[in-house]
Amino acid sequence: MKIICIGRNYSNHAKELNNPVPDKPIFFIKPDTALLRTNEFYIPPYSSNIHYELEFVVKIKKVGKSISKRFASKYYDEVSVGLDLTARDLQQECKEKGLPWEIAKGFDSSAPIGKWYKKEALDTFDFYLVKNGKKVQEGNPSQMLFDIDSIIEYVSKFMTLKKGDLIYTGTPSGVGKIEVGDVYEAFLDTKKTLSLTIR
Repeated sequence: MKIICIGRNYSNHAKELNNPVPDKPIFFIKPDTALLRTNEFYIPPYSSNIHYELEFVVKIKKVGKSISKRFASKYYDEVSVGLDLTARDLQQECKEKGLPWEIAKGFDSSAPIGKWYKKEALDTFDFYLVKNGKKVQEGNPSQMLFDIDSIIEYVSKFMTLKKGDLIYTGTPSGVGKIEVGDVYEAFLDTKKTLSLTIR
């Protein structure tokens, strides 16, 4: 199982980080050890600036390679929300040196994931994140620069998708730093889907 993450897929998020808006999907990989299924995250000693990024997530249900966009919807039927935790200080250091920044994205437990729902059981696909009782992020897949089917088509040109692979589809604006004691609750179609306490 691999975790495929799409970067800069909401124009408002690209702008808040002063990044250019891409003309094709940008993606990177988190290893399976990044997946966090518990409701606690312990800040690691190697970063002092980890950010939360709420994302709509789809789960691939069968093997596919070079998938046409018109068939892409047949390759997933479960959706959720997850957090792409990012060590922003490590990422910035890597960027300044022109180095890959997997160290800032793929560390252990950096991909908390929520409950799964059949996509046909949902109405709006609206999702949002509440931090310590205050809403800090909200979005909908309709706002993405590259829709899910386009992402599947693009990514599958370069690598085979397998059953159980996860695609984190990018984050809207409102990202910020996590602190010890923070409590995050993520909602999908008003259903509380993920809860995370920072230790």
